Amino acid sequence: MTHRAPAHALPPNGPGMTSRSPSRPTRLPRALALAACAAGLASAPPRAAAQGVDVRGEVFAGSEVEEYLRILQVAGRAPLQPWSIRAFSPGEVAARLPAGTDHPWAARYELRADSARRAFHWVRPDLRAVENSGFAYGDNDGAVWAGRGATASVRAGFAARMGPLSLTVAPVAFVAQNSAFPLMVNGSATERGRFADGRVPNGIDAPQRFGAGRYARVDPGQSTLRLDLGPVAVGASTANQVWGPGDRYPLILGTNAAGFPHAFLGTSRPLGIGIGRVHARLVYGRLGQSDWSPAPADSALRFMSGLVAVFVPRGLEGLELGVTRFFHSPWPDRLSDAPFGDPLQAVLKGRLGRSGRDADGNDSANQLASAFARWAFPRSGVEVWGEYAREDHSYDLRDYLLEPDHSGGFTLGGRKVWARADGRLVSLRAEVLDTRPKSPAFRPEGPFYVHSFRRQGHTQLGQVLGSPAAYGGAAATLALDAYGPGGRWSAAWSRQQMGPSRAGARHPDDVQQALSVEAVRFRRGWELTAGAAGVYEMGRYYGGDAFNLNASLGVRVDL
Repeated sequence: MTHRAPAHALPPNGPGMTSRSPSRPTRLPRALALAACAAGLASAPPRAAAQGVDVRGEVFAGSEVEEYLRILQVAGRAPLQPWSIRAFSPGEVAARLPAGTDHPWAARYELRADSARRAFHWVRPDLRAVENSGFAYGDNDGAVWAGRGATASVRAGFAARMGPLSLTVAPVAFVAQNSAFPLMVNGSATERGRFADGRVPNGIDAPQRFGAGRYARVDPGQSTLRLDLGPVAVGASTANQVWGPGDRYPLILGTNAAGFPHAFLGTSRPLGIGIGRVHARLVYGRLGQSDWSPAPADSALRFMSGLVAVFVPRGLEGLELGVTRFFHSPWPDRLSDAPFGDPLQAVLKGRLGRSGRDADGNDSANQLASAFARWAFPRSGVEVWGEYAREDHSYDLRDYLLEPDHSGGFTLGGRKVWARADGRLVSLRAEVLDTRPKSPAFRPEGPFYVHSFRRQGHTQLGQVLGSPAAYGGAAATLALDAYGPGGRWSAAWSRQQMGPSRAGARHPDDVQQALSVEAVRFRRGWELTAGAAGVYEMGRYYGGDAFNLNASLGVRVDL
């Protein structure tokens, strides 16, 4: 997702805004034209879909196919398996595929498990265009950053498997027009520094705007090389990961930013241990910063280490309980100096913690931790989930007992799926998030994902690794999805609130309300995705109100 970059507010020079970047003519007519074109294409009757389009190689974290498999699981049409450690291996994908053809997209997608030891699947070419009339807007779109104006992206590749060895190559490239708009004043006197975050410019690498002109990148995307030998999995990847059961608002890791280069070791599938099943993954990676980061160039790279683990109690199928830990540490001069053991330490480190803390107990590393649960009831077509996260550890047990909610927040969500008599599936989902800083009794508390030592915050290449709404402070979404033989229709409402830069600070409310519609329509030989969202923001960056029309159009080509 794009970080909430400031818009052309009304009035243009409201509180906290500067007009040092000249405003350009509104992009609203072009956004309206794209939205009208998308609506016309999406509303056309579906033509006969190509039979058995093979999509088993593109079940990426946050992808359309992965979300559809989750709907099938909740509806009781696909096997009940843990969902909180993604992306899935080829074997895990096979374990989650429906056994028969009793689902809406059976005539369109090839979703049967492949028992062959060798397999090859195309990752279909995917071309997308996004137009924002007023300000940057979008969510959970990986490496892509869509600023004001037009943004175009393309992805393609392949997935191959030979016995236990599998390889996916699926890079993505994008270019954003990145048109100008007034920026929130952040106190920087430099041309480069004024693009930095407006609330905490020296504490997080979340630029308001990615430079003064066109912004483009080529990213390795959802590429992975892995080896699954019996119960053990090992590999290297740049693919997005999602930790926990969250839908739109994952707290630790989601698909908002680009995936980062990492190596992993864990279980290849949930393993039985008598009292239930366990599934875990240990990850070590490299995190980078944008060109507008507040951190100096000599600390641009960070060493990432993390652990996610899930337990499924015996006799309570559908219930999964889990924990995560994620560390940001200085990049080591030598590999032997890397803090590989960080994720395995106790959460309450106290005086047993490793060295590197100052006199106030602050650590040179930053850790995030969470506990989560998901419970699916396929017979009722229901799933519920929740996650509680801390942005930093407690100094000791006493500190934890005094302020257990310090730098903490939660997400809660649920979904109900109805099976209609005509074979269609309808899903109603809702999720809320709250990570607003509390007024501290002892230690100061700032926005979620900000840490004094690691000045990039919880980000990768300028975008938040978890949910930007968690950095903002509070959010909610309510959405209705309908799946039929011709594709999918969705309508959603969301609300996002951005709090002050520190607990106790007083500002007018900054609340963003959005209404959106999206459609996926199947055609012979290709697939269309079209959407539009109207976004009205009251008190944008504590100034005037602003409106943005977001229009998108995407095409996947069958191979």
